[in-house]
Amino acid sequence: MFIDKVKIYIKSGNGGDGSASLHTEKYVPNGGPDGGDGGKGGDVIFEATTSENTLNAFHYQKHFRAGNGENGGKKNCYGKQGEPITVKVPVGTVIKSVDGNVIADMFYDGQREVILVGGKGGRGNYHFKNSRRQSPSFAELGQRTEEYEVVLELKTIADVGLVGFPNVGKSTLLSVVSDAKPKIANYHFTTLSPNLGVVSYHDSTFVLADIPGLIEGASEGLGLGHSFLRHIERTRLLVHVLDISGSEQRDPLDDFELINNEIYSYDGNLRNLPMIVVANKMDMPEAEDNLCRFKKKYGGKYQVIPMTTIIHEGVNEFIATVAKTLEGVAQTEPLKYQPYKLQTEENDEFEIVKLSNGAYEVTGGLVTQLSRKVDLDDYDSFRYFQRVIKERGVETALKKAGAQDGDTVIMGEIEFEFVV
Repeated sequence: MFIDKVKIYIKSGNGGDGSASLHTEKYVPNGGPDGGDGGKGGDVIFEATTSENTLNAFHYQKHFRAGNGENGGKKNCYGKQGEPITVKVPVGTVIKSVDGNVIADMFYDGQREVILVGGKGGRGNYHFKNSRRQSPSFAELGQRTEEYEVVLELKTIADVGLVGFPNVGKSTLLSVVSDAKPKIANYHFTTLSPNLGVVSYHDSTFVLADIPGLIEGASEGLGLGHSFLRHIERTRLLVHVLDISGSEQRDPLDDFELINNEIYSYDGNLRNLPMIVVANKMDMPEAEDNLCRFKKKYGGKYQVIPMTTIIHEGVNEFIATVAKTLEGVAQTEPLKYQPYKLQTEENDEFEIVKLSNGAYEVTGGLVTQLSRKVDLDDYDSFRYFQRVIKERGVETALKKAGAQDGDTVIMGEIEFEFVV
């Protein structure tokens, strides 16, 4: 089983609640508030590693949650921060939202990205003390975080991608030039997943990827190719392997055009990659005639290497040609994108909407903040709520929106009558 695309669920830790403790000690009649702050929730961190080359592990585990922050304590004791969680993914994994927005491209080995930040810890009642409210009996709740669904897409990072019809000899070529051991058999779609091999040439090496066989319509989802075409997006050079003998009663020239059309239909940028053509199965009848036809039509545009991979004929020329071609090709770079943020930054803005029943609803970051601080059953907390909405201009904005004395105002889970 080879999994290169999967959906998982991630959640950072909730922030711990602040403490509403009041200092009590013998011979200290006016101890005052001493509630500590809650701890910050744990972050969700992704790390790229070369120790994995598939997303198979995510088939069994799909939920990843960081630890919650601890609540604050008395005597101004801060709560412990929640434990972060590190999710390890193969190098080349792209993290996307369910809408397809790129969150991060895990391109380099050891790269770490904080995808979700843990919730802020709530402030203890010590922070709400002032000259008129010397013993506040309320504290702030920790920030609650949401669970998000994200998509992981593995795009293999290789220097060279082997493409072509099924059963043309790509896997055999990979096994001959490297130590890779792909499954090799004389039937279509022997290769069910990309295989990688490292090829040495003098003091240099390059990575070769065997892509499962393509067929007509692969760019539209037919066959196996569509699932794995993404793996040639990061290659620097394409090697098109042809059955030049036409042993399966297909014209190799038609095969060449058809597969190229599928590749370029999938991603037009792949036209910019250099391509080398391997004319395989030269030991078969009609191979020489077809090679002459191919060179006559395409020889001026592509470098053609005659090979018989099963007997290792043409292997040295192939390795040398690929290595020299790669010298003049720029290294693959990460995706160019504007990182998408799953979480919205907390702010104190607000918006007023008049509902169909005549009530007014206040929404926005200010409401979210107040919902963590206000307990309407607590006198001090309610007075704090009244002062904040007046200082932040909520009352003035409600009047401008047409709110009258006695109208219902909704702020999150808080509902009250507007008093002019």
